[in-house]
Amino acid sequence: MDLMSSVEVLRAPLTETQARLSALLADAVPHSVIAQLAANCPFAPFKSLGASPGAPGSSISVADMTGIGERAGSPGAWLGRAVVANVEVPVLALVSGTGEQRALLVLIRTDEEPIDPDDIRAAVGLWEVVTAHRDGLRNEAAPEWLAISRAAASARAVALAELGDAHSVLLTALVAVLRDRTLADAEARRRTLDVAVSGLVELRSRLELDRILAEESAAEASSSLTASLLRMTGPRGVRLDVSPLRDDDASGRSLPADVAATARASVRTIVQTMLEEQSGLRRIHVGWRLTDADLVATVRDDGPGALAREAFDSSRVQERLTAVGARLDVDAVPDWGTTVVVSVPITAQPTPRTDPLAALSQRELDVAQHLLRGSRNRDIARALTVSESTVKFHLASIFKKLDVDSRSRAAAVVAAAQLP
Repeated sequence: MDLMSSVEVLRAPLTETQARLSALLADAVPHSVIAQLAANCPFAPFKSLGASPGAPGSSISVADMTGIGERAGSPGAWLGRAVVANVEVPVLALVSGTGEQRALLVLIRTDEEPIDPDDIRAAVGLWEVVTAHRDGLRNEAAPEWLAISRAAASARAVALAELGDAHSVLLTALVAVLRDRTLADAEARRRTLDVAVSGLVELRSRLELDRILAEESAAEASSSLTASLLRMTGPRGVRLDVSPLRDDDASGRSLPADVAATARASVRTIVQTMLEEQSGLRRIHVGWRLTDADLVATVRDDGPGALAREAFDSSRVQERLTAVGARLDVDAVPDWGTTVVVSVPITAQPTPRTDPLAALSQRELDVAQHLLRGSRNRDIARALTVSESTVKFHLASIFKKLDVDSRSRAAAVVAAAQLP
């Protein structure tokens, strides 16, 4: 490995960096899997490449990487054996200390032959260079990083919110049953088993339903929410009243999956907050209503009416709603209860895919980055190792896609796209 090899890795598109690293390290460290856990990579902080060492269908997980990272400790290299996908395998872990947060690269080795210390030092140096390069791009807000990370962040936010809330619902229901001293042992075991089985079935189904562009019928979305809420309120002895969608609202209506997921997750979190932050609740009412523009969910309890808006902000409800252009209204009346109304737009909101830079190819994004810096065609060609005529071709394509007719206007569009 030499400096030019490092340059080839840095020049690679973001989606190919890991493959280039794997190819470059293959001779010195034969491996079957390469994986990274790096917070400074907004495109994909965790990703792996290669066949799992475990059973068919298994894969290296974030938990596996975290465990290896803890054993590796301080920046540098760590050689040893670790459990990956439930199988103990030999690994080489590279820990970078260049950025504000540690970045971990793990190679699952195909053998346990000794590795030349010089090769290990070179591998550590390469990973440090890649990490430093990423930190520089992140701090500079390069356009290609912004275009990709926005789309990736949107998908991650939906998946994590939905799965996180589903896990929380399951655990809350299990704890409620186990804490109930009025239940006999046999009845407690039966209820615990019922809650666990139904919860696990729901979790598995969510892995298949979390498709941001899919659709879901309004009636099915409402029914799914009701079943989930019953597992929360039932063990606590709180009555759940649900107003079903009216026929004229639900007939033939479908919701974008992200709208349904946002509404369900928000309502579950609101109900859970009401249950945990108040005592003496006897009833919670939930209603869904469809308008031409919004899905409106109303949650009302018969509690003391002392819940402030901050109680829901701390559970990140507002963050989730803001991301899709939704709004949250809280009305607490002392001695009468608290009413929370969530309005989620049904019409698709502008997403990262409407970013003007999203229309550009990877090479065009590279050219746009240099264009923003005021680089001349000759400088761009030298930096990207292409001819000036190729640069002119890419510039013409960029002008057309951004609907501009000059370098200065194209640079202005690129600069505006980088603003938060």
